[in-house]
Amino acid sequence: MREPFHPSADSLDLVAILAALSDPTRLTILIRLAEADAAIRCGDFTDLATKSNLSYHFAKMREAGLVSLRSEGTSRFLALRRNDIERQFPGLLDQLIASAKRMEDKPLNSQSAAPTDAAESKPQRKRV
Repeated sequence: MREPFHPSADSLDLVAILAALSDPTRLTILIRLAEADAAIRCGDFTDLATKSNLSYHFAKMREAGLVSLRSEGTSRFLALRRNDIERQFPGLLDQLIASAKRMEDKPLNSQSAAPTDAAESKPQRKRV
């Protein structure tokens, strides 16, 4: 099996990193990897999406340089490239993780004005 592409630490791009984290599923993956502080088996994320959808998200994060992917037998493991990102963009990862955690419990339209009438109130979805 061919080894997947991982950008070098020196070629990490801020725009690519931010673009990769523009999806709620990828933000959740980022939080889980940061909290684990170790590689996680890709199969452990199946509660977030289908396998094919997760492969897409993992590829986006890997191509941006956020994560590294390694194979062990039939399993694949995902790890946060914390040291590489910290070297290129000091403090960025901690800020992104803290912001993503705060966003987890906020409604999608939390910045809009509150409805004045209870009849106007609609249930709000939560970001993952």
